[in-house]
Amino acid sequence: MLEPAAFLAERVDAYDAELTDLRRDIHAHPELSWQEHRTTELIVERLEKAGWQVDRPSTTGLIADLGGDGKDTKVVALRGDMDALPVDDVTTDVWTSTVPGVAHACGHDVHTTALLGAGLALADLHRESPLPGGVRLLFQPAEEVMPGGALHLMSLGALDDVERIFALHCDPTVDVGRVGVRAGSLTSASDVIDVHLSGTGGHTSRPHLTGDLVFALAKVTTELPVILSRRMDPRAGISVVWGKVSAGLAHNVIPAHGSVGGTVRILDSDAWSEVEHVVREVVAEIIAPYGVTAAVDYTRGVPPVSNDETSHQILLATVRDILGERGAVVSAQSLGGEDFGWYQEQVPGSMFRLGVRTPGGPTYDLHQGDLRIDERAVGVGAKVLAAAAHRTLSEPR
Repeated sequence: MLEPAAFLAERVDAYDAELTDLRRDIHAHPELSWQEHRTTELIVERLEKAGWQVDRPSTTGLIADLGGDGKDTKVVALRGDMDALPVDDVTTDVWTSTVPGVAHACGHDVHTTALLGAGLALADLHRESPLPGGVRLLFQPAEEVMPGGALHLMSLGALDDVERIFALHCDPTVDVGRVGVRAGSLTSASDVIDVHLSGTGGHTSRPHLTGDLVFALAKVTTELPVILSRRMDPRAGISVVWGKVSAGLAHNVIPAHGSVGGTVRILDSDAWSEVEHVVREVVAEIIAPYGVTAAVDYTRGVPPVSNDETSHQILLATVRDILGERGAVVSAQSLGGEDFGWYQEQVPGSMFRLGVRTPGGPTYDLHQGDLRIDERAVGVGAKVLAAAAHRTLSEPR
């Protein structure tokens, strides 16, 4: 029998046509967050046929287990998200979205199919030689919304007995056949902030007789990002970016109400736990001279994805084993949010970036309706996930 990693790779290759067809099917029938019913049914049917024990604790998404029947058995989890985005698919492939206004513009069709491919290969290996522990597959709904599917699955016991977890995410800036890995923070926390100012209102000819709300709002907009960069450790990588601002309707009227809203992103988990308090404190300090009051609505989103060193080394060794020394590249940090970080709050784990760009081809962007991926990436992702799981189980605690 081949070495486990080689066996798994060979089995993934054997499923290539099936996985390609499935990925195209899922891409053509995208489903928004919490609506992934058809996708769930497809995965359940195939996993049960392959011998996985499938649990459907909610209407969308699923948890599947293989091996690990003994007491005190090591269990490793692999996670793939399933939901699509509310954007139009503007590609011209035969398998373009058939659902108006909905598309797999973040590659979750690839994530789902790669995870299934890993599951099929691991089931074949388990039949040949029992796995040295248990593998759990988490097909997660609703990654694209907050609160998302990670917390939901965790509340249903998805991480019970799990000692380590791995996941992948498409990267259209990396060529197919390569994988981006990184120890430490990979993505940032992503929070939402709205600052609402209130005052008495007045005439623009007499700003000294009223609270100049628009001026105060401008101060919040420009000074909060700057002051936070001095009040928080700069190594935390904090970023405040505004997406909307609203105040007033007339040129000569100082309004009584106004607001500004945006996102707060930060790469450091410890700093994330402090930033809300600091934001509220700084807003109060900024508006103090201007005779207005502030109400800050601060919504914590997702924590940073922070890859622990041991999980990173397992992934790195796996990628080099499957793709060669040049198969692993250092992944750049991103200020995007990803709810895989919630799993890592409970167990160690690592996420890798799956190269999906055709060498020499165009570079697309995520969350855009023209996203196209090189379908060979599905097999690469499946091989890395499956082999990383087996390597984890084979190593001593």
